[in-house]
Amino acid sequence: MYPTIAQNTELLKHLEALIQAHRPVFKQERIYQRIRALVFGEIIALGRRTLSQIIVNLGLVNEDWTAWYRVFSGGRFAESKANEVLLGECLKHIARDQVLVLGGDGTQTPRTGKQIEGVGWLRNFRTPPFKVGIHRAQRWFHGALLLPPEAGYSRALPLRFLPAFTAKAHRSITDPCKEWQAALIFLNWVLGLLGLWGRSDQPLLFLGDGSYDTVAFWKALPQGVNALLRSAKNRALFHLPPPGCHGRRKDGDKAPSPQDFWQKRAGWKRCSVLIRGRQRQLRYRVEGPFLRKGAPDVPLMLLIIGGQTYAKHGRTRHRDPIPYLVNARLDDTGNWVLPLPVETLLFWAWQRWELEVTHRELKSNFGLGDMQAWHPRAALATVPFSAWAYSLCLLAAYRTWGLCQHPPAPLCPWWRGAGRWSFNTLWRAYRAALWGECPFHATWSAFLDNPTDNSGFWHAWRSALYASARL
Repeated sequence: MYPTIAQNTELLKHLEALIQAHRPVFKQERIYQRIRALVFGEIIALGRRTLSQIIVNLGLVNEDWTAWYRVFSGGRFAESKANEVLLGECLKHIARDQVLVLGGDGTQTPRTGKQIEGVGWLRNFRTPPFKVGIHRAQRWFHGALLLPPEAGYSRALPLRFLPAFTAKAHRSITDPCKEWQAALIFLNWVLGLLGLWGRSDQPLLFLGDGSYDTVAFWKALPQGVNALLRSAKNRALFHLPPPGCHGRRKDGDKAPSPQDFWQKRAGWKRCSVLIRGRQRQLRYRVEGPFLRKGAPDVPLMLLIIGGQTYAKHGRTRHRDPIPYLVNARLDDTGNWVLPLPVETLLFWAWQRWELEVTHRELKSNFGLGDMQAWHPRAALATVPFSAWAYSLCLLAAYRTWGLCQHPPAPLCPWWRGAGRWSFNTLWRAYRAALWGECPFHATWSAFLDNPTDNSGFWHAWRSALYASARL
């Protein structure tokens, strides 16, 4: 008897419930059924997740595929409305007084067609750093929600994939947009929904890299949003103007750069933070308040995290400290302080890497950008659809196991599992659960124990008959 992956029916029940919650988004039942089938097609497809391959995997080889392509080219999939429902489902796991953590990062979907909407020349990150190349691709802003921590772990769940096409890209129905502008659109979208649902006082933290540390972003940051952004080591910072300063001067003298601060021996503090199942001793220092040139109304605090020491190939290496800028707030005594506890900021600054993990899983495993998208509306809908389907699968798994409870599966003698389940483990669990359903049942059986026993063959043949029946 060979061990197999257990078939968890709760996983499919949660996924079905999430898809059913999106039923009001689609006007017609047939459109909803096609969307539902495409979500399962994303799971069972083995090769590239082009729309034609997904339809073939669903067994619809003798039907007209025009209606399936019109789901995207005809605007049947309303990305903003679908993600609005998704955000509402995510908020069921976050209390009103709990910090709602959002993350933003830019990503690309490589394209070969010159006339596809949003395609332009961008830096090719698949080339080596010593010889950077360019390629044709679409640029997107990925706005994600980070799930509540569990044993020091978290996951980034995509909420929006907004087009951030450059000015020189091929565009017919979209306007050029920078990454920080798309981030502001995303934040205002979330704030509008929170106000509509009676969560206007929900504490909100936005995580971003250096692409969003611009004066324009800080000036347009919505009220009520705390932004923790990675900054440059030579960032020009200025002190607040001295008391009694009048005239046109809105900032004080120039302050030392972040690199100047981390070269000082005094002023460092330590704290212990549980990160990914381990207690880590982190060095940090807080300086400020400071101002950016051109943003005199946004006081900022500088948070510097000390570099880590590690061993590689028998040699000890050391990483440079990392500076972050976060908008400051006034306390009861009239002093500018951090908007959240420093332990909270340190933990979530570490977890921002989950957005990069999501990009790898979406592109390498879930086929983000594989769908054909020649129509301008389809080019804007297929990528957000794949991210939305990925989020449904991830949220259903979170409701089934949480973050650290592993799905039941046979483990190898040389591997006893990880701190949390991976996306590949989740993918196997979905396929194992679908294996027990009639339309997805296996049609092949091996005679491992008794070659003269034909019961396995007859069972597979009967399953094939049931699967071929269009019920």
